[in-house]
Amino acid sequence: MINQSLKQLAAALATKQISSVELTQLFLDRIKRLNPELNAYITLDEAKTLAQAKLADARIANGEATSVTGIPFAQKDIFCAKGWRTTCGSKMLETFIAPYDAHVITQFDNAGAVNLGKTNMDEFAMGSSNETSYFGKVKNPWDKERVPGGSSGGSAAAMAARLCAAATGTDTGGSIRQPASLCGFTGLKPTYGVVSRYGMIAFASSLDQAGPMAKSAEDCAVMMNVMAGFDERDSTSLQRENEDYSRDLNKPLAGLKIGLPKEYFAEGLSAEVAVVVQEAIAQYRKLGAETVDISLPNTRLSIPVYYVIAPAEASSNLSRYDGVRYGHRAAEYTDLLDMYCKSRAEGFGAEVKRRILIGTYVLSAGYYDAYYLKAQQIRRLIAQDFEAAFNQCDVIMGPSAPGTAFKIGEKADDPVSMYLQDIYTIAVNLAGLPGMSIPAGFANKLPVGLQIIGNYFDEARMLNVAHQYQQATDWHTKMPEGI
Repeated sequence: MINQSLKQLAAALATKQISSVELTQLFLDRIKRLNPELNAYITLDEAKTLAQAKLADARIANGEATSVTGIPFAQKDIFCAKGWRTTCGSKMLETFIAPYDAHVITQFDNAGAVNLGKTNMDEFAMGSSNETSYFGKVKNPWDKERVPGGSSGGSAAAMAARLCAAATGTDTGGSIRQPASLCGFTGLKPTYGVVSRYGMIAFASSLDQAGPMAKSAEDCAVMMNVMAGFDERDSTSLQRENEDYSRDLNKPLAGLKIGLPKEYFAEGLSAEVAVVVQEAIAQYRKLGAETVDISLPNTRLSIPVYYVIAPAEASSNLSRYDGVRYGHRAAEYTDLLDMYCKSRAEGFGAEVKRRILIGTYVLSAGYYDAYYLKAQQIRRLIAQDFEAAFNQCDVIMGPSAPGTAFKIGEKADDPVSMYLQDIYTIAVNLAGLPGMSIPAGFANKLPVGLQIIGNYFDEARMLNVAHQYQQATDWHTKMPEGI
């Protein structure tokens, strides 16, 4: 059961081959056995989870099932879930019990899905390796001495180890796609505004986007049909007609034009990863697609632009954690200002403090025009690069990450090297475009992801492109040994 698709699991539940309670218990047992070493989950509540499974079984018996009713999902611990501890991987929110549901959680609850638990993540989603979590490092199931990627590393490890049927994640600069590449599964970042951010603890509001993490493109399409939709509580949520993201899965790829940015195959890309990506592109040519060379000249500026804009927004968003209303409060202090200072000093980790300081600096008087305003201007140029590229091609392809999973601690003392792990993904967030990573093979026995970037609201086409590749290959079915 652990390797079956969401569609297969739904069919098994509908035909009474297995009940939701039995399926959920199967995953809970795997979590008990494997999570102590992998550290993929922060919070589990077996009673709550099994109660949802029982309700799902009743719903199925009454003929009221949806495509995900009774199926157990892992939820990234950035989504508020009523009655669940919601920590965002931080000491600041270590004991916070969410009083309401995020829109994404509501969507899954309304569809009858089962919440297995809250997955580990980099603190406040700031990181590319899941090493900044207050609750400890997550280990990559393919090699437990290596990172799973971040910030959605807990969901990624849970996916790779089959500790859930599928999982949710968020992507601010690559936090779904990069761990999908490092852990060998399919992850999709939708167009900005397609999935509501309501109840998703904010890092950088103009970049954050929730998305599905699953075994295959088909599974991601099923999840997108649940997650997407207008939400009036989120001012950035887009009011669009609902669409069926699985509608084009079986379309042939004859005539598809794939853009290959020269900047994605230049210095910095691992030679072994480059070989795997080129082989995947060759497979697309066999499927009838044609490739065209394109350029995204401002790609090299995406890292410095991101690390001006994202920390600026983070410094604003994280100012709410002051020890007064919720979150960590220092035990001893002399006055209100001392309480603020000590609570924030104790409650935030090193990477979060670094980004708050950078963000506050670039927003300060005398530096705003030189840094923040300039970064926003270059952000527009990056978006224009993509606009020009899509006049030449239907989708853009390249590596999801410059290398395979690196060893735990290898880049911990080198923030710039860590930031460069997102060199191929960040520009997509800056432009608000959809992007996804699919398994494309292995380098040194570690997974390699192929990134597919689409035009605005082109998720259905991207899922079609990914699905056709997955029908012709079996990389997405591979599992780590011993799991």
